[in-house]
Amino acid sequence: MRGLALGVDNLRLHQETRNIAERLQRSLLPILPDAGNLRLAARYAASSATAQVGGDWYDCFLLPDGNTALVIGDVTGHNLDAAITMSQLRSMLRGIAVDRQEPPSTVLRRLDLANHSLYRESTATCIYGLVKGPEEGPWQLVHSSAGHLPPLLIHPDGRTRFLEEGSGLLLGVDPHVLRPQAQDAVPAHATVLLYTDGLIERRGEHLDDAMERLRVHAAALAREPLEAFCDELLIGLGADGDDDIAVLAVRPVPPP
Repeated sequence: MRGLALGVDNLRLHQETRNIAERLQRSLLPILPDAGNLRLAARYAASSATAQVGGDWYDCFLLPDGNTALVIGDVTGHNLDAAITMSQLRSMLRGIAVDRQEPPSTVLRRLDLANHSLYRESTATCIYGLVKGPEEGPWQLVHSSAGHLPPLLIHPDGRTRFLEEGSGLLLGVDPHVLRPQAQDAVPAHATVLLYTDGLIERRGEHLDDAMERLRVHAAALAREPLEAFCDELLIGLGADGDDDIAVLAVRPVPPP
């Protein structure tokens, strides 16, 4: 009986820790800004597996120079510590980006230096991107990736392309390395999708197959309103996963 009681206590403690981590994650989810000609939508879904609460996050904010910043990231680990580290990285990235207003590669390098100085044992993936362009277009996505899965560009006619350039090391590996950066055109009514691995990865499946499934599913939703686009992605791809999911989508819509 004593062993049974101890097991029940451990289970209760584990569930309480998971609940704290999930509340922390949700408390940090931003209210998406009014970005004028840019339509924005995002989703966060906690894992149904009690052991899989981690450090997935998204962020989006307007910079003083008028550019729209897009962020998605995933801290290594699945526990309360990962959620805490996520909150620290998110806050640091916001501060650096707003204060410096520098290119994404430089902002990520500064974030990595700060992360290394303050939290030496943590590693994370992250994409920091800027959507640039006048209200009527054309638009560019300037982005740098710290080991994160590449953004997916979905054209209105269903053509898709993974934006694989600009990818470098994870945060926490080598903060002194120079980070790459890429720039891609974003046509009117096209969608740029940022996502964490919980949306696509399945145990025992090759990553290429998972990314192809995402590409096909997103292409079929190319003309859906952005909110429906995100909902259908989670319904179609997220139901079988056992990890947290974060999704951020942006679509430029010129004035009539």
